[in-house]
Amino acid sequence: MISVTDLRNGTKVEMDGGLWECLDFQHQKIGRGGAKVVAKFRNLENGSIVERTFNASEKLSDIFIDYKTMQFLFADGDLFTFMDLETYDQPTLDRAQIGDAAKWLKPNTEVTVDYYGEKPLKVTLPNVIELAITETDPGVKGDTVSGGSKPATLETGAVVQVPLFVDPGTIVRVDTRSGEYLGRA
Repeated sequence: MISVTDLRNGTKVEMDGGLWECLDFQHQKIGRGGAKVVAKFRNLENGSIVERTFNASEKLSDIFIDYKTMQFLFADGDLFTFMDLETYDQPTLDRAQIGDAAKWLKPNTEVTVDYYGEKPLKVTLPNVIELAITETDPGVKGDTVSGGSKPATLETGAVVQVPLFVDPGTIVRVDTRSGEYLGRA
């Protein structure tokens, strides 16, 4: 058990029959009354966000997450198959568990999968990934009115803004957290 006064960003707890991650917290002391803790949580199973207020004396069940390094194998519709690099098990996760990370996944990409018991919760990509550009408009010399960038479609189908000099077939580095072009590989 963990006291609500010990909540920090990233703390994972079990409450209301679900698994939750603390996104934000604030301790409040109001005049003569007791202290309160206002916390914002994200559900680890479905991604919903709630805000809850607790008395300072309340306790929550903390949970322990196991992190496994896996390799993405292939996607079949909304199902994504991974391989555990230690046991060679091949769990299948759906698009809801992967979320926004699905647009950066290409075969053989190593990712971290968060497990609670035997249940996979979410996929965490590396911060920087290298992908090839499959389609982009040609850059016209002197065309910098648009800020010097153009949209480019990557091999996974994601679209990022790249400089005018980048051509199709170029391998680029992309920040998976912000979707920002970082440079050529």
